[in-house]
Amino acid sequence: MTRCMILDLDGTLVDSVPDLEASLNRLMAARSLAGFGYATVAAMVGDGAAVLLDRAFAAHGRTPDDAALADFLADYGAHTASASVAYPGVEATLRQLVADGWKLAVCTNKPEAPARSLLAALGLGGLFAAIGGADTYPMRKPDPGHLLATLASAGGAIDRAIMIGDHKNDILAATGAGVPAIFAAWGYGGRDMAAGAMAVAEDFPQAAHLAAAILARS
Repeated sequence: MTRCMILDLDGTLVDSVPDLEASLNRLMAARSLAGFGYATVAAMVGDGAAVLLDRAFAAHGRTPDDAALADFLADYGAHTASASVAYPGVEATLRQLVADGWKLAVCTNKPEAPARSLLAALGLGGLFAAIGGADTYPMRKPDPGHLLATLASAGGAIDRAIMIGDHKNDILAATGAGVPAIFAAWGYGGRDMAAGAMAVAEDFPQAAHLAAAILARS
């Protein structure tokens, strides 16, 4: 049966913090609040836009106003790929995986529309059999149902699937679904988030190599 690689997006395939940082800081400025630097924003991402805003406003001792999420999503939707870039080796490795017969899918806590826009802008959109965003299904990571629904949409099977991600939500979703996971050490999550992963990779090409080796043993 065809092997299927389920991939997180932000911090795994793409460094998207530059655009998230810019949109977040425009939102903050519109509310007369100080903005944040790259490292601070990187530490806030991984749980979706609403949680990102909760964390950003909490840093100022406030909670998001009723319009904040809609304003942020509108701004970010218009600037999804202004400065975001794929990590080194991602595009070439993804294309080789497809050539080798893998099915690829993205399982992300980013809403589906901006996830698709970002991948398309980077020339990667056509490589994926499915994209499961935060609003694609009734659940999202760390709920294993998010991964399982994405896997089903891609036409994959649990016993021939593997997850790669840089956040504890990726590892929790994978282990809960009974799918082996590889932690992406080049991303935004600290190595303490790797607990439960079958392996830790330092870059995306290495992650792909480890994935093939793990599924070859299964």
